[in-house]
Amino acid sequence: MSEYGETLKIESRSIDFIPHELRHGSPRSLFTLWFGANMQVIGVITGALAVIFGLSLPWAIVSVLVGNVVGATFMALHSAQGPKLGIPQMIQSRAQFGYFGAILPLVLVILMYIGFYSTGNILGAQALSSMTGIGVTPGIIIVAVVCTVLAILGYRVIHHAARWVSLLSAIGFIYLSFRLVLDHNLGSVWHWSGFAAGPFMLGITVAATYQITYAPYVADYSRYLPQDTSIKSCFWWTYTGSVIGTAWMMIFGCVAAAVAPTAFNANSVSFVVNQSAGARGIFDFIIILGIIVIGVLNLYSTFMSAVTMLSTVWRRKIGVGLRAGYIIVASALGTALSILGRGNFLNNYYNFILFLSYFVVPWTAVNLMDFYIVRRQRYNIAAVFDPDGEYGKVNLRALTAYFVGIAVEIPFMSTTFYTGPMVNRLGGADISWIIGVIVSGVLYLLLMRGATSSVTPITDEPNNLSTVQN
Repeated sequence: MSEYGETLKIESRSIDFIPHELRHGSPRSLFTLWFGANMQVIGVITGALAVIFGLSLPWAIVSVLVGNVVGATFMALHSAQGPKLGIPQMIQSRAQFGYFGAILPLVLVILMYIGFYSTGNILGAQALSSMTGIGVTPGIIIVAVVCTVLAILGYRVIHHAARWVSLLSAIGFIYLSFRLVLDHNLGSVWHWSGFAAGPFMLGITVAATYQITYAPYVADYSRYLPQDTSIKSCFWWTYTGSVIGTAWMMIFGCVAAAVAPTAFNANSVSFVVNQSAGARGIFDFIIILGIIVIGVLNLYSTFMSAVTMLSTVWRRKIGVGLRAGYIIVASALGTALSILGRGNFLNNYYNFILFLSYFVVPWTAVNLMDFYIVRRQRYNIAAVFDPDGEYGKVNLRALTAYFVGIAVEIPFMSTTFYTGPMVNRLGGADISWIIGVIVSGVLYLLLMRGATSSVTPITDEPNNLSTVQN
């Protein structure tokens, strides 16, 4: 079969191990995937929050740059787990939390994917409405249908689509960025006065947690790479693609919010495409493409996590038909949330990204500490699929580190519905993610030192995995 035919062929695998003979591709594809996934209007809106928090334009740009540089480090470290283990990101959590213990982070991650998917559908529908004149609700449904079809096709088509979207988005946003700077008086908003530590740290937090929320599915999109793919190459291709794409969009958002304070009050897409100087339709289309790429990633990984969770009680092989059914149900749920939640978009989005990050950060700390320090990249893959395997049903050490990490974050949380007692003392800064990642990671390392004698690290292709796969 030709490469084109292979790309359009529906992916048949789900959460099972990817055999070595099916491995393919180059880590360079990770750059275009994560660059393309981030070259879209959600990143623009996230960057605008730094100015909305009260920062002047220069300080807002510095805060989102720092947040991206730091946050992307965590998400890119997960990327190497894909080729080394050959399984999706969240099923690998069973090696830390146990076969059943991994269910809790799975539930939270599924909620996160669905939330981001529904958010993207709203923005994509706004662009589609602007381009064609149809209503936002029909637009949400159309965007969801396209995302669903691509997610069903799977891994290869996702990478190929991201490659072309990254090119088109780069060309489009070069022009939009040029127009944004040319058509507005940046000198009037470019001043370093008025620095405040609280809003500055909050800007860093939002940017960093935006990157960290990718962590639970990064390895889903590198797991088909050959097993001898180096950790260094996976890290840097993922890191540079994600940082360049996201930082660019967030800086665009900072500038937009500074020169037009009401830019994102109503239709969050309109101000962006209005920079096109009469070519709105073209740029609406580019925005729709970017939204579809990130929507497909969220939907595809919702399927992976849902199957991982349900397989703990329903052990059966996932065929193409059942796989499509899972994706359609997840898409329908996200579409319903899009329609119901589009009226208060900006406030809902801000609360959503911060709230879920409080639960994702301790998970990423435990997962990375286990992979790089405790087990040093050596795992018994077959045991991940076996409730009676060496990783056990529940690892209380991992769950303790996870819950303690969440608990210590609480005094430092800052959202519109809850503000921890330490936030005011820090000038309004939210540093919960920093506290959570340090405490969870270090505590897990200390607790697992007493359990390393029971760990039998193996990296090998499991025999007859089809008898234990779900």
